[in-house]
Amino acid sequence: MTQSEGIPFEQTPVPEQVPGICLRNTVVFPLDVVSVPIDHPRSIRMVEANPGDGVIVGCFFPADESVEEVNTPEDFMPIGVACRVIHRMRMPNESVQVVLQGLRRIRLQEVAQAQPYLQLGVESVDTREPRGADIDGLIYRCMEMVDTLVKAEGGYPPEMVNILRMNIAGAGRFADLVGAHVNLPAAVKRRICATESVRDRLRVVEDVLRESLGRVQVAHEVQQKVKVNLESRQREHYLRTQLKTIKQELGLEGDAEEEALELRDRIRESGMPEEAMEAATREVDRLAAMTPASSEYHVVRNYLGWLLDLPWDPGKLPKVNLNRARKILDRDHYGLDEVKQRILEFLAVRRLTKDAGSQVLCLSGPPGVGKTSLGKSIAEAMKRDFVRVSVGGMRDEAEIKGHRRTYVGAMPGKILQELKRCGSMAPVFCLDEIDKMGSDARGDPSAAMLEVLDPEQNHKFLDHYLDVPYDLSKVFFLCTANVLENIPPPLRDRMEIVTLSGYTPHEKFEIARRHVIPQVLKRNGLTGRQLAFTDEAVRTIIEGYTREAGVRSLKREIGRLCRGRALEVATGGQDVKKRALVDPKRIEATLGPRRFEPADRARNPQVGVTAGLAWTPVGGDLLLFEATLVPGKGGMRVTGRLGDVMRESCEAALSYVKSAAEQLDIDPTRFNEFDLHVHVPDGATPKDGPSAGVTIASCLASLYTGRPARADIAMTGEITLKGRVLAVGGIKEKVLAAHRAGITQVLLPNANAKDLPQIPEDVRETLRITLTSDASENIGAVLMPIFLPEGGTAEQAGALPPPPELPPEQRPSL
Repeated sequence: MTQSEGIPFEQTPVPEQVPGICLRNTVVFPLDVVSVPIDHPRSIRMVEANPGDGVIVGCFFPADESVEEVNTPEDFMPIGVACRVIHRMRMPNESVQVVLQGLRRIRLQEVAQAQPYLQLGVESVDTREPRGADIDGLIYRCMEMVDTLVKAEGGYPPEMVNILRMNIAGAGRFADLVGAHVNLPAAVKRRICATESVRDRLRVVEDVLRESLGRVQVAHEVQQKVKVNLESRQREHYLRTQLKTIKQELGLEGDAEEEALELRDRIRESGMPEEAMEAATREVDRLAAMTPASSEYHVVRNYLGWLLDLPWDPGKLPKVNLNRARKILDRDHYGLDEVKQRILEFLAVRRLTKDAGSQVLCLSGPPGVGKTSLGKSIAEAMKRDFVRVSVGGMRDEAEIKGHRRTYVGAMPGKILQELKRCGSMAPVFCLDEIDKMGSDARGDPSAAMLEVLDPEQNHKFLDHYLDVPYDLSKVFFLCTANVLENIPPPLRDRMEIVTLSGYTPHEKFEIARRHVIPQVLKRNGLTGRQLAFTDEAVRTIIEGYTREAGVRSLKREIGRLCRGRALEVATGGQDVKKRALVDPKRIEATLGPRRFEPADRARNPQVGVTAGLAWTPVGGDLLLFEATLVPGKGGMRVTGRLGDVMRESCEAALSYVKSAAEQLDIDPTRFNEFDLHVHVPDGATPKDGPSAGVTIASCLASLYTGRPARADIAMTGEITLKGRVLAVGGIKEKVLAAHRAGITQVLLPNANAKDLPQIPEDVRETLRITLTSDASENIGAVLMPIFLPEGGTAEQAGALPPPPELPPEQRPSL
């Protein structure tokens, strides 16, 4: 049946069963004419099975686009469109182009046949138009949005809005026209077409139009901003071109403009953060407006040079290979097992965490033990650049944070200077001798250092010269110090402390063989074929010519021997082609007689002379305490530059000896008939601390009893008035000092038993360590069972007897 027979399209009767087509990419609305490509085999078979024009087919949409084969009613949207085939054409690619005319909406009842093509059972949908104020309101709002959308989006035929206005009387027809002719996604059009209720269909159209209009408005706003920005750039280019022309006419055109353009390019490529980029751009604009003859021109140019030369991009930081780090530490440093373990633990934490601004590592120990060289090994292990800055003696805060640009010759601080020099934003940065920073009227560098080392602050470090934040959180800061107590507590609190003690003679021997001798030979232009050291010679230098915690003096003495041989080689002596052998005889000829004997401090036992142990910034040391009696009224005099604490230790020791006079078999009248004089040699060196208390008490006990004190025993410990021996610090350094001085037995406080595992095993094997808890034990161990007049020596009483055996409970557990 055709329209010519007088029946409207929307009232065309539809058979109960019609051939079916599943439309995926095309939507046909009622009363709309659409050309549809048919390429699915089942749909092509349907077209071939129903030849001729005028065939009515049912067009439905898939409920799920991902389903390839639709065979059941559940696979389709329930509402479709009955269409008339008004033309078909076979295409070269075996597909069929079919022109369909939409008639009316139909509802799917069943799938009567799925193969060889779809045959669907359908029924017509009621096409009555609803009326009411809500319908009119929906149509009006949709019409206004379509009008706005057409004007904003463009690309629509001019008569489209008028056609829609002519169809506002029919709500369903209006919704279909909007769905068919407004640029909407296919899924949205299917949703409009498959909505049966006219009221619901209008609401869907309203929502879709509102969303499309919002999207168009946002795109329009973005386009306007781009246009304004483009116009601004064009205007700037135009003005700069005019300015350049004017300068050329006035003879002012030079390299300034070209330099400004080059600087702008460098700023864009530098990778600096936004705040720094704004500051740099602002200064470039100032530079472009100046003449090169201006004094301010060079100030601004230097500032820009610093900004652009600093590294701003850390790049990808390499992960720490702990096995490689361990090999490098073992290769470069002998011994220091505990220190290496601490460093590896520190590196392991940094490997496992992404927080590059974790605790700062501080290596503390005497000079010459390898703190700086450990930093170089850490840098090699981490595959980073190594930067070293000595901050010892630094007194000006500006050396850390730079000078403000108002000063003539201003420049950034040491931190940024070294980062620029190494060209890396993430090096291993060694702050050497951090305990020796000072302060004066120009500021406190240690306070400025807080901002550098504090992980909470250094990601925005503000140098006075740059005046823009700079990120230091990627830098691995490493500090070295000799005396931790000299570092301010707030700064020390931000550090992970790793303590390096002195080396034992065996460790020094191995270090000399493996590292020092090859390095010194190379430095002096010699080879192993020209000069060699015997093992006896190395031990002689260590024991007879050096007395230090590190190996710096050892390297110096070996250097003297190498320079002597270098002179022989350079002057062409008789033995220049032979390998010279360094032995004790050659050592004495070059370095002179031995400066230290193995037991130079442990002389013959004397009355009123005992050996004590002290901690110093350069390691442990052995101190001799001497006491003598002179006629008087019981006064006491103390000499040797002793501090207040050590003076009080002398008073406490004297009080204890007086209280124990009966047990020590001392005549009490001697305390009132004689004045006491206590002296500690090396009088030019200041001495202080409580750890000499038990040594002084033993010295006084020897003096008042007339019994000589053993010269091969040294001790340390604080004493109370009741004679208790309290714990002290620096045990490892003190025991190593006793070992170097040839002491055979060391008396330590019982409370320091926890520190014994820190003592090297070879020292524990050769040195007898005794733990005491009361001063009477120390006195009993050190006093010899003979009596001599004051000043007498043990030579007057025969050979030195062996030290008494202690009961098992007093022997240390190692």
